[in-house]
Amino acid sequence: MPDVYHGVKQIPLSGISMKYTFDAKPDDPTQKHVQYYVMLGTRGIWKDGWMASALHAPLTGKGNFDKDQWQLYHLDVDRSEATDLAKQNPDKLKELEDLWLDEAKKNNGLPLDDRTAVQQLGVERPSQEPPRDRYIYYPGTEPVPEGVAANIRGRSYKLLANVELDANASGVIFAHGSRFGGHSLFIKDHKLYYVYNFLGIKPEQVFSSGPLKPGKYTLGVEFTKDSTGKYGESIGTLKMYVNDQVVAQGPMRTQSGKFTLSGDGLCVGYDSGDAVSGLYTTPGTFKGGAIQFVGITVEGKPYEDLEAEARRAMMAQ
Repeated sequence: MPDVYHGVKQIPLSGISMKYTFDAKPDDPTQKHVQYYVMLGTRGIWKDGWMASALHAPLTGKGNFDKDQWQLYHLDVDRSEATDLAKQNPDKLKELEDLWLDEAKKNNGLPLDDRTAVQQLGVERPSQEPPRDRYIYYPGTEPVPEGVAANIRGRSYKLLANVELDANASGVIFAHGSRFGGHSLFIKDHKLYYVYNFLGIKPEQVFSSGPLKPGKYTLGVEFTKDSTGKYGESIGTLKMYVNDQVVAQGPMRTQSGKFTLSGDGLCVGYDSGDAVSGLYTTPGTFKGGAIQFVGITVEGKPYEDLEAEARRAMMAQ
Protein backbone atom coordinates (compact mmCIF):
# COMPACT_ATOMS: atom_id res chain seq x y z
CA MET A 1 0.00 0.00 0.00
CA PRO A 2 1.46 3.41 -0.95
CA ASP A 3 2.15 6.03 1.72
CA VAL A 4 0.55 8.70 -0.49
CA TYR A 5 -2.14 8.22 -3.14
CA HIS A 6 -3.17 11.07 -5.46
CA GLY A 7 -1.61 13.50 -3.04
CA VAL A 8 -3.51 12.13 -0.02
CA LYS A 9 -1.53 10.57 2.84
CA GLN A 10 -2.85 7.08 3.52
CA ILE A 11 -3.65 5.57 6.90
CA PRO A 12 -1.60 2.36 7.29
CA LEU A 13 -3.55 -0.89 7.22
CA SER A 14 -3.67 -2.62 10.59
CA GLY A 15 -3.19 -6.31 11.22
CA ILE A 16 -1.55 -9.20 9.37
CA SER A 17 -2.35 -10.29 5.84
CA MET A 18 -4.37 -13.52 5.59
CA LYS A 19 -2.55 -14.52 2.41
CA TYR A 20 -0.29 -16.98 4.23
CA THR A 21 -3.31 -18.98 5.43
CA PHE A 22 -4.18 -20.05 1.88
CA ASP A 23 -1.14 -22.32 1.77
CA ALA A 24 -0.90 -23.10 5.49
CA LYS A 25 -1.46 -26.51 7.04
CA PRO A 26 -4.29 -26.94 9.60
CA ASP A 27 -1.93 -27.01 12.58
CA ASP A 28 0.42 -24.22 11.47
CA PRO A 29 0.72 -21.42 14.03
CA THR A 30 -0.85 -18.05 13.39
CA GLN A 31 1.37 -15.21 12.26
CA LYS A 32 -0.79 -12.76 14.16
CA HIS A 33 0.46 -11.67 17.57
CA VAL A 34 -2.04 -9.00 18.62
CA GLN A 35 -5.80 -8.59 18.05
CA TYR A 36 -7.53 -5.45 19.30
CA TYR A 37 -11.29 -4.88 19.78
CA VAL A 38 -13.62 -2.06 20.83
CA MET A 39 -17.34 -1.55 20.27
CA LEU A 40 -19.85 0.62 22.15
CA GLY A 41 -17.54 0.80 25.16
CA THR A 42 -16.69 -2.88 25.46
CA ARG A 43 -12.95 -3.55 25.00
CA GLY A 44 -10.80 -6.58 24.30
CA ILE A 45 -7.20 -7.42 23.50
CA TRP A 46 -5.54 -10.73 22.52
CA LYS A 47 -1.81 -11.32 22.50
CA ASP A 48 -0.04 -14.63 21.93
CA GLY A 49 -2.73 -16.78 23.51
CA TRP A 50 -3.77 -14.41 26.30
CA MET A 51 -6.93 -12.28 26.24
CA ALA A 52 -8.07 -9.42 28.45
CA SER A 53 -11.53 -7.92 28.14
CA ALA A 54 -13.77 -5.36 29.84
CA LEU A 55 -17.52 -5.63 29.36
CA HIS A 56 -19.39 -2.31 29.24
CA ALA A 57 -23.16 -1.85 29.02
CA PRO A 58 -23.69 -0.47 25.50
CA LEU A 59 -25.85 2.50 24.52
CA THR A 60 -26.38 3.55 28.14
CA GLY A 61 -24.57 6.87 28.27
CA LYS A 62 -23.35 6.10 31.79
CA GLY A 63 -19.61 6.55 31.07
CA ASN A 64 -17.33 5.60 33.97
CA PHE A 65 -15.18 3.42 31.74
CA ASP A 66 -12.45 3.41 34.37
CA LYS A 67 -14.79 1.48 36.67
CA ASP A 68 -15.32 -1.40 34.22
CA GLN A 69 -13.85 -4.67 35.49
CA TRP A 70 -11.19 -6.28 33.30
CA GLN A 71 -11.00 -10.06 32.99
CA LEU A 72 -8.04 -12.19 31.96
CA TYR A 73 -8.03 -15.58 30.22
CA HIS A 74 -5.29 -17.85 28.91
CA LEU A 75 -7.01 -19.04 25.75
CA ASP A 76 -4.30 -21.53 24.81
CA VAL A 77 -5.43 -23.70 27.72
CA ASP A 78 -8.88 -22.24 28.43
CA ARG A 79 -10.60 -21.72 25.11
CA SER A 80 -14.06 -21.45 26.71
CA GLU A 81 -12.94 -18.59 29.00
CA ALA A 82 -14.08 -20.48 32.09
CA THR A 83 -11.36 -19.28 34.47
CA ASP A 84 -10.72 -15.59 35.08
CA LEU A 85 -7.03 -15.16 35.99
CA ALA A 86 -7.14 -11.41 36.63
CA LYS A 87 -6.48 -11.71 40.38
CA GLN A 88 -3.87 -14.47 40.03
CA ASN A 89 -1.89 -12.66 37.34
CA PRO A 90 -2.25 -8.87 37.76
CA ASP A 91 0.99 -8.12 35.94
CA LYS A 92 -0.17 -9.88 32.77
CA LEU A 93 -3.52 -8.06 33.01
CA LYS A 94 -1.79 -4.70 33.36
CA GLU A 95 0.43 -5.52 30.37
CA LEU A 96 -2.62 -6.26 28.21
CA GLU A 97 -4.57 -3.22 29.44
CA ASP A 98 -1.64 -0.97 28.47
CA LEU A 99 -1.35 -2.75 25.13
CA TRP A 100 -5.07 -2.19 24.48
CA LEU A 101 -4.63 1.53 25.07
CA ASP A 102 -1.69 1.66 22.64
CA GLU A 103 -3.67 -0.18 19.96
CA ALA A 104 -6.72 2.03 20.55
CA LYS A 105 -4.62 5.13 19.96
CA LYS A 106 -3.13 3.69 16.76
CA ASN A 107 -6.52 2.54 15.40
CA ASN A 108 -8.59 5.63 16.26
CA GLY A 109 -10.54 3.76 18.93
CA LEU A 110 -10.64 6.73 21.28
CA PRO A 111 -12.52 8.38 22.81
CA LEU A 112 -14.71 5.56 24.09
CA ASP A 113 -18.36 6.08 23.23
CA ASP A 114 -21.39 4.59 24.97
CA ARG A 115 -23.92 7.28 24.05
CA THR A 116 -27.53 6.16 23.79
CA ALA A 117 -29.07 5.54 20.38
CA VAL A 118 -31.19 8.66 20.79
CA GLN A 119 -28.09 10.74 21.49
CA GLN A 120 -26.27 9.38 18.46
CA LEU A 121 -29.21 9.69 16.07
CA GLY A 122 -29.75 13.22 17.30
CA VAL A 123 -26.39 14.47 16.05
CA GLU A 124 -26.76 16.45 12.84
CA ARG A 125 -24.57 14.87 10.19
CA PRO A 126 -22.33 16.94 7.91
CA SER A 127 -23.35 17.04 4.26
CA GLN A 128 -21.67 18.16 1.06
CA GLU A 129 -25.11 19.10 -0.26
CA PRO A 130 -25.88 22.68 0.83
CA PRO A 131 -29.51 23.38 1.80
CA ARG A 132 -31.56 25.22 -0.78
CA ASP A 133 -35.19 25.92 -1.62
CA ARG A 134 -35.40 24.51 -5.16
CA TYR A 135 -34.70 20.98 -6.41
CA ILE A 136 -34.96 19.39 -9.86
CA TYR A 137 -35.09 15.61 -10.33
CA TYR A 138 -35.06 13.55 -13.52
CA PRO A 139 -36.37 10.08 -14.44
CA GLY A 140 -34.14 7.05 -14.88
CA THR A 141 -31.99 7.75 -11.82
CA GLU A 142 -31.34 5.83 -8.63
CA PRO A 143 -33.30 6.68 -5.46
CA VAL A 144 -32.01 9.84 -3.77
CA PRO A 145 -31.28 9.19 -0.06
CA GLU A 146 -33.52 11.17 2.26
CA GLY A 147 -30.55 12.83 3.94
CA VAL A 148 -29.77 14.78 0.75
CA ALA A 149 -33.23 14.92 -0.85
CA ALA A 150 -35.64 17.85 -0.72
CA ASN A 151 -36.72 18.28 2.90
CA ILE A 152 -40.44 19.13 3.10
CA ARG A 153 -40.81 18.35 6.81
CA GLY A 154 -42.45 21.18 8.72
CA ARG A 155 -42.65 23.39 5.65
CA SER A 156 -44.87 24.61 2.86
CA TYR A 157 -43.89 23.10 -0.47
CA LYS A 158 -44.73 22.78 -4.15
CA LEU A 159 -44.20 19.69 -6.29
CA LEU A 160 -44.57 20.07 -10.07
CA ALA A 161 -43.87 17.67 -12.93
CA ASN A 162 -43.68 18.31 -16.65
CA VAL A 163 -45.08 15.23 -18.37
CA GLU A 164 -46.50 14.02 -21.65
CA LEU A 165 -49.33 11.49 -21.41
CA ASP A 166 -50.40 8.96 -24.04
CA ALA A 167 -53.86 7.41 -24.13
CA ASN A 168 -52.79 4.58 -21.79
CA ALA A 169 -50.48 6.50 -19.44
CA SER A 170 -50.14 5.10 -15.92
CA GLY A 171 -47.69 4.73 -13.08
CA VAL A 172 -45.65 6.70 -10.60
CA ILE A 173 -44.40 10.14 -11.52
CA PHE A 174 -42.83 10.87 -8.14
CA ALA A 175 -42.50 8.93 -4.88
CA HIS A 176 -40.63 9.41 -1.65
CA GLY A 177 -41.01 7.20 1.40
CA SER A 178 -42.74 3.91 2.09
CA ARG A 179 -45.88 2.39 3.57
CA PHE A 180 -44.73 3.77 6.93
CA GLY A 181 -44.88 7.35 5.66
CA GLY A 182 -44.27 9.27 2.46
CA HIS A 183 -45.92 10.97 -0.49
CA SER A 184 -46.47 10.07 -4.12
CA LEU A 185 -47.77 11.60 -7.35
CA PHE A 186 -49.03 9.10 -9.92
CA ILE A 187 -51.42 8.38 -12.79
CA LYS A 188 -54.12 5.74 -12.38
CA ASP A 189 -57.27 5.13 -14.46
CA HIS A 190 -56.43 8.23 -16.55
CA LYS A 191 -56.51 10.41 -13.41
CA LEU A 192 -53.83 12.25 -11.49
CA TYR A 193 -53.46 11.16 -7.86
CA TYR A 194 -51.49 12.59 -4.98
CA VAL A 195 -51.27 10.62 -1.75
CA TYR A 196 -49.68 11.76 1.47
CA ASN A 197 -49.22 8.75 3.74
CA PHE A 198 -49.01 10.09 7.30
CA LEU A 199 -46.94 7.61 9.34
CA GLY A 200 -48.74 4.71 7.68
CA ILE A 201 -51.98 5.67 9.45
CA LYS A 202 -55.14 4.83 7.53
CA PRO A 203 -56.95 6.25 5.73
CA GLU A 204 -54.40 7.74 3.37
CA GLN A 205 -54.77 11.39 2.46
CA VAL A 206 -55.82 11.12 -1.19
CA PHE A 207 -56.40 13.84 -3.79
CA SER A 208 -57.33 13.18 -7.42
CA SER A 209 -58.26 14.94 -10.64
CA GLY A 210 -60.79 14.19 -13.31
CA PRO A 211 -59.85 12.14 -16.40
CA LEU A 212 -56.86 13.47 -18.35
CA LYS A 213 -56.70 13.37 -22.13
CA PRO A 214 -53.46 12.61 -23.98
CA GLY A 215 -51.17 15.63 -24.17
CA LYS A 216 -48.48 17.68 -22.45
CA TYR A 217 -49.13 18.83 -18.89
CA THR A 218 -47.63 20.46 -15.86
CA LEU A 219 -49.03 18.42 -12.98
CA GLY A 220 -48.48 18.91 -9.29
CA VAL A 221 -49.54 19.97 -5.83
CA GLU A 222 -49.00 22.84 -3.41
CA PHE A 223 -49.12 22.43 0.37
CA THR A 224 -49.50 25.57 2.47
CA LYS A 225 -48.71 25.13 6.15
CA ASP A 226 -51.11 27.01 8.45
CA SER A 227 -50.19 25.70 11.90
CA THR A 228 -48.29 23.11 13.93
CA GLY A 229 -50.13 20.30 15.69
CA LYS A 230 -49.70 18.91 19.18
CA TYR A 231 -47.06 16.40 18.08
CA GLY A 232 -45.11 18.67 15.74
CA GLU A 233 -47.06 17.72 12.60
CA SER A 234 -47.75 20.42 10.03
CA ILE A 235 -51.41 21.24 9.39
CA GLY A 236 -52.53 23.09 6.30
CA THR A 237 -54.21 22.95 2.92
CA LEU A 238 -53.23 21.08 -0.22
CA LYS A 239 -54.16 22.13 -3.74
CA MET A 240 -53.77 19.88 -6.78
CA TYR A 241 -53.00 21.48 -10.14
CA VAL A 242 -53.40 20.42 -13.74
CA ASN A 243 -51.52 23.12 -15.62
CA ASP A 244 -52.64 26.32 -13.86
CA GLN A 245 -56.05 25.03 -12.79
CA VAL A 246 -56.85 23.86 -9.26
CA VAL A 247 -58.64 20.53 -9.69
CA ALA A 248 -58.77 19.35 -6.06
CA GLN A 249 -58.05 20.79 -2.65
CA GLY A 250 -58.58 20.06 1.02
CA PRO A 251 -57.04 19.91 4.50
CA MET A 252 -53.90 17.83 5.00
CA ARG A 253 -51.27 17.12 7.62
CA THR A 254 -47.63 16.19 7.12
CA GLN A 255 -45.31 14.37 9.50
CA SER A 256 -42.36 16.04 11.19
CA GLY A 257 -40.19 12.92 11.26
CA LYS A 258 -38.26 11.40 8.40
CA PHE A 259 -40.04 8.90 6.17
CA THR A 260 -37.46 6.13 6.70
CA LEU A 261 -34.19 5.42 8.49
CA SER A 262 -32.69 3.88 5.36
CA GLY A 263 -33.73 2.90 1.86
CA ASP A 264 -36.86 4.04 0.01
CA GLY A 265 -35.27 7.22 -1.30
CA LEU A 266 -36.80 9.85 -3.56
CA CYS A 267 -37.71 8.38 -6.97
CA VAL A 268 -38.93 9.73 -10.30
CA GLY A 269 -40.80 7.40 -12.65
CA TYR A 270 -41.13 4.53 -10.16
CA ASP A 271 -41.37 3.71 -6.45
CA SER A 272 -38.56 1.72 -4.82
CA GLY A 273 -39.14 -0.61 -1.88
CA ASP A 274 -42.52 -0.46 -0.19
CA ALA A 275 -45.25 1.40 -2.07
CA VAL A 276 -46.12 4.75 -0.49
CA SER A 277 -49.78 4.16 -1.30
CA GLY A 278 -52.02 1.13 -1.33
CA LEU A 279 -53.47 2.39 -4.61
CA TYR A 280 -50.58 0.84 -6.58
CA THR A 281 -47.90 -1.81 -6.25
CA THR A 282 -44.18 -1.30 -6.58
CA PRO A 283 -42.30 -0.47 -8.65
CA GLY A 284 -45.29 1.13 -10.38
CA THR A 285 -43.09 2.16 -13.29
CA PHE A 286 -44.45 5.06 -15.33
CA LYS A 287 -45.59 3.95 -18.78
CA GLY A 288 -47.43 5.44 -21.70
CA GLY A 289 -45.74 8.81 -21.90
CA ALA A 290 -42.68 10.70 -20.76
CA ILE A 291 -41.55 12.60 -17.68
CA GLN A 292 -39.40 15.61 -18.44
CA PHE A 293 -38.52 16.44 -14.83
CA VAL A 294 -39.97 16.92 -11.35
CA GLY A 295 -39.36 20.14 -9.46
CA ILE A 296 -39.76 20.77 -5.73
CA THR A 297 -39.66 24.12 -3.97
CA VAL A 298 -39.79 24.55 -0.20
CA GLU A 299 -40.49 27.50 2.04
CA GLY A 300 -39.80 28.24 5.68
CA LYS A 301 -37.47 26.65 8.20
CA PRO A 302 -37.32 22.84 8.12
CA TYR A 303 -38.22 20.76 11.15
CA GLU A 304 -35.01 20.34 13.15
CA ASP A 305 -35.90 18.79 16.53
CA LEU A 306 -33.22 16.13 16.24
CA GLU A 307 -33.80 14.54 19.64
CA ALA A 308 -37.53 14.11 19.09
CA GLU A 309 -36.84 12.75 15.61
CA ALA A 310 -34.34 10.24 17.02
CA ARG A 311 -36.86 9.03 19.59
CA ARG A 312 -39.49 8.48 16.90
CA ALA A 313 -36.97 6.57 14.81
CA MET A 314 -36.19 4.21 17.68
CA MET A 315 -39.90 3.67 18.44
CA ALA A 316 -40.45 2.65 14.81
CA GLN A 317 -37.97 -0.24 15.03
